[in-house]
Amino acid sequence: MLVDSHCHLDFADFVTEREEVIARARRAGIGTMLTICTKITEFAEVRAIAETHDDLWCSVGIHPHEAATEPATDAATLCDLARHPKVIGIGECGLDFHYDHSPRDRQEDVFRAHAAAARDSGLPLIVHTRNADDEMASILSDECRKGPLRGVIHCFSSGPQLAEKAIELGFYLSFSGIVTFKKAEELRAVARVAPLDRVLVETDAPYLAPVPHRGKRNEPAFVVHTAALLAELRGLAPDELARVTTENFFRLFDKATIPGAAIPGAT
Repeated sequence: MLVDSHCHLDFADFVTEREEVIARARRAGIGTMLTICTKITEFAEVRAIAETHDDLWCSVGIHPHEAATEPATDAATLCDLARHPKVIGIGECGLDFHYDHSPRDRQEDVFRAHAAAARDSGLPLIVHTRNADDEMASILSDECRKGPLRGVIHCFSSGPQLAEKAIELGFYLSFSGIVTFKKAEELRAVARVAPLDRVLVETDAPYLAPVPHRGKRNEPAFVVHTAALLAELRGLAPDELARVTTENFFRLFDKATIPGAAIPGAT
């Protein structure tokens, strides 16, 4: 099976057909989906979606775009919410200096609170970074010095320097549909050499639909196209790429259980 390690099933794009989107993903061989929280004020809705199926999981966090408008949230609050059995990661959180929807110092403060929560909870940190490679490398290095910290750079679209630093720090790289885009050769160069045991695949649905669906609304089923391209880049059979990335997902997000297994603490 494949795993869509990052999607947004709570977004309005899926409201009218969420169950069919999930069903299409399963028919395409997607055995697990991680739906991501971007606003602490909407966490309850994200969690409720994850509770509907045993192959859905969720995270808790504040996207950097929302850092200035969401309530101030400390590590203890994030850890408390993350105790729910369906919450397997902290984020998405990070730095976005492309749009700068929130002041950069506020983005950093919120990101560091999430890093502290990831350390305290033992859950992986789900990192968003755009046009902030140097700053991200510096903050991740600093936060890792404070204690054990693991996680993933989601929708990786940065250069080789950040990729190398993330790998050095023990993080994973998750590749989205961007890697299939015609002009993404620099990103494909990173994907060709990233350690296979640190690679994940995702959609970031409803955004960034891969070729041949580029320009359309993305959905978890389409992760098969990103995985196929990665398999080709690495000289692997698609089934082998699926096996490796699925094992990587459950190694990193080790609170998650394989579909059909019991969920500890669930009621």
